[in-house]
Amino acid sequence: MNDRKKRKTCKWYFVCPMKRYYEKGLLDKKWVENYCQGDWHQCVRYQMEERGEPHPDWMLPDGSMDESLRRK
Repeated sequence: MNDRKKRKTCKWYFVCPMKRYYEKGLLDKKWVENYCQGDWHQCVRYQMEERGEPHPDWMLPDGSMDESLRRK
């Protein structure tokens, strides 16, 4: 794939808490670039959403939990 081609954004991004956290300045840009607008098939949140499995809002795309986001 040519790096200059625009990568597709995850279909869940616009309803995902990661978007909200990023826009509030609570989440580093790398998460959005690497997962939401990058390799979103590797995102644990995406995988769980596709299977219909519940997951907490504060779970990061790699599956780790960021407790600082819990009440934001």
